[in-house]
Amino acid sequence: MLELRKTYIMKHWWKIVGILLVLYTLIIGMIVPLKPGIPNVSPSNGETGTQIRLSVQGYNTHYEEAKELRAWLKLDQERSLIADKITVQSPTTLEAIFTIPKNLPSDKKVVPLALITDNEVDGASVLPSAVFITQKNIQKEMGEALWKNSPISNLHEYKGMAFPYRNILAETIRNTYFHVSLWFGMFLLLIGSVVYSFRYLWKFRVEDDLRSKSLTGVGVVFGLLGCATGAIWAKHTWGTYWTTDVKLNMAAVAMLIYLAYFVLRGSFQDETKKARIGAVYNIFAFAAMFPLLFVIPRLTDSLHPGNGGNPGLGGEDLDNTLRMIFYPSIIGWTLIGLWMANLLYRTDLLQYRLLEDDY
Repeated sequence: MLELRKTYIMKHWWKIVGILLVLYTLIIGMIVPLKPGIPNVSPSNGETGTQIRLSVQGYNTHYEEAKELRAWLKLDQERSLIADKITVQSPTTLEAIFTIPKNLPSDKKVVPLALITDNEVDGASVLPSAVFITQKNIQKEMGEALWKNSPISNLHEYKGMAFPYRNILAETIRNTYFHVSLWFGMFLLLIGSVVYSFRYLWKFRVEDDLRSKSLTGVGVVFGLLGCATGAIWAKHTWGTYWTTDVKLNMAAVAMLIYLAYFVLRGSFQDETKKARIGAVYNIFAFAAMFPLLFVIPRLTDSLHPGNGGNPGLGGEDLDNTLRMIFYPSIIGWTLIGLWMANLLYRTDLLQYRLLEDDY
């Protein structure tokens, strides 16, 4: 019995690894907290020459435990204003008072200022374009003289394991392990599918065609799940499940092209024609996917990360803690996909041999 268990584990180790990695993604990816952040402040606008009281709403913050609370309004890389006074109202709420000079060192009528808070418990948090200041009179040289710069220095780091807090994304950043990982898994499965299509056209072995078909089927399922998880993500970040964003529409076109692969196969009764034409179509479908997903979206503006000048999977949204879950999730979903494809292949091969015996 022990030898049978060892043999089974040696033969199916990759399936076990896939299950463990997906469970690891589901459990660890959900229980690790987000770092403290700033969802919003109010008011979000003010005028020069006035004192502005900002009510700061924190997330996962511990303001009442902090002893070294600081806050700045940052104009650019060289200029910032420190808060005159900070009053803690709750663990997640504080009030910061800033005195805005009569003029700003800028020739713009409306100037956005970022808010930065820092304490020894939560570390540093940033809210870009937190407050928009309107200048009554634009006098850049006067603003240079009036601006009392307070350099941002000696910021604290958050201690402990946590995912980065990203404005707008917040908790939905965990969808990276599903939406993005499923798409990575889809690409890997479709690459395998194309390899088997080439092998079929070279040797005309029915097993290669069935392998290609099964990998394509699971790849399309992963792609559709990627679209579904992306739509849910879009609802939370953009306010709608679907937009006219070019990346979303090109992804939909790519999925329709691959769905047509199965319609094409189903239109032939002759197994040889089905396999040959399906293999050729699969190769061209894979070739069409790259300009649809990686070229066209980069030629125009896009809300989607990684396109239209909007960076994706960079240091700003994928830190080392996220990578500890993200990379294993790609491997896990891919192995689960291979397992599913292998089951489909065995089923199709059995049906083929049964039909062959009937004739």
